[in-house]
Formats: sequence, C-alpha cells, structure tokens
Amino acid sequence: MHAILNAIHWNINPVIFEIGSFGLRYYALCFLAAFVVSYVLMLQIFKKEGKTQELLDQLSIYIFLGTLIGARLGHCLFYEFDYYMQHPLEMILPFRINNGNFELTGFQGLASHGGAIGILTGLFLFSRKTKTDFIWIADRLVLVVPLAGAFVRLGNFFNSEIIGLPSTLPWAVVFERHDMVPRHPGQLYEAIAYTIIFFILWSMYRKNAKPKPGYFFGIFLVLLFGARFFLEFFKENQEAFENTMKFNMGQLLSIPFMLIGLYLIFRKPTNRRK
Repeated sequence: MHAILNAIHWNINPVIFEIGSFGLRYYALCFLAAFVVSYVLMLQIFKKEGKTQELLDQLSIYIFLGTLIGARLGHCLFYEFDYYMQHPLEMILPFRINNGNFELTGFQGLASHGGAIGILTGLFLFSRKTKTDFIWIADRLVLVVPLAGAFVRLGNFFNSEIIGLPSTLPWAVVFERHDMVPRHPGQLYEAIAYTIIFFILWSMYRKNAKPKPGYFFGIFLVLLFGARFFLEFFKENQEAFENTMKFNMGQLLSIPFMLIGLYLIFRKPTNRRK
C-alpha cells in the first residue's frame, strides 16, 4: 500500500474529445507530430545536400504508407496471428460487424518491428522509382526516425499501453486504466532512449555529413534495437504466448536488425562508380 501511495498515478483519458463515433486521441496527435517533425528535419538535410523538396514529398508518402501498413501487419502477424487469420479483413479495415452491429475499431495494434520492415520496403520502392541510392536515403532517414519513435512511445504512454513490470522505484507509475500496481514506465524509458539516440546521430551527421555508406544506418540499427532489446526486460509481455519464452517477440525481432547494423558498421567500403 505504501508503494502505491508513493507512486505516480496516471489516469488521463486517451481520447481528447469525441464527435459521434469519432474520437481524437493523444496517440494520433503524437503520431502526427512524429511525421511533421521528421519532415521538417529531413527538409533541412535535403536542402543541405542539394535535394529538392519535391523528392522529399514523394519520400514522405512512401514512408507514411510503409510505416502504417508495416506496423499494422506486423502486429497482426507477429502478435495475434491466430485471431487475424480468422478475421483477415480486420487487418486492413478500421471497423467490424459484430452480431450485425457496425463497430468503428480504428487500427488498434501497431508493431514497431513491422513498421521498420514497412519503412525499409517503402525505401526500396522509392529508390527504384526515383533512381535514388537506397543506402544514401537510409543513412539520412535514420537520423530522424528515433525522434519519431519517441513521439510514438509518448502516445503509448497516453494510452496506458505497453506497460512495464511492477516496480518499487520512486518514479514508478500506477496506470489506473490498467490496474493499481506501480510499474516501470516502459514507454517513457523508450522515449528517452530514442531521444538520446537521435541527438547522437544528429551530432554525428553535423560533424561528418558524408561517412562510409551505410554507417549511420548501421549505428541506428545497433543503438535503437539494442535499446529495445534491453528495455524489454522492464516491460510486460504484450501477448500471453510470450510468457513461456526466454526472450519475448520484441527481443527476438530486434536481433536480426542489430546483426545487420553491425555488418554495415564494420564492412569495408567498396569502390563505387559514379
């Protein structure tokens, strides 16, 4: 009882306001802020390196769609495969018919690893369409992705989701919409970690705007997914099937990204034709 009284209590309504069946959520605003801030920073990079805003606008469409589709499919396939195999239309439709009644569900369930795969797929399609070097654009995009991820995790905090394990630390949070147990604010841990990674990468870019191709991309993969792997130890598993696993799904999915990152960092640069 003493721990509960000393903990930070969090019970904010995740919906800012509602008009009929439509509700504006803090998570949606955080998601929007992630794209707006990323666009502004990427515009600075593009101008610095002689690229047009029109090219950035095209890239933004690919990234937005890749993020949304990848994150959605990632959640459905990695975490709730059995359910969505029985209800495949709910993967792509923001509503369902339940006992003859129409229900607006939105897209509840987005997986960051799926979003990462979606972004890489979008980058690949964009690079082929515009004849832009894939590694060049990846090295620049990852400079802003960590900050976008921090905004998304802040949205998770407003939703009282992706909660941490029970804790007696003075900054433990009671997510009253979930239970009355003081817990690690895992969402804020990730938001802080991603913000630090953003400043590291941004500082590296300002000091060396033209590193070995793939270097920034590799640093990003190792730092971000390394942080994700470590911080999973402080979070509750998202699905019951993970309780029997030594490493949860988020950790297992992080390992390939970290290995790719290490390869990009330590590979020898190759002579590339202009």
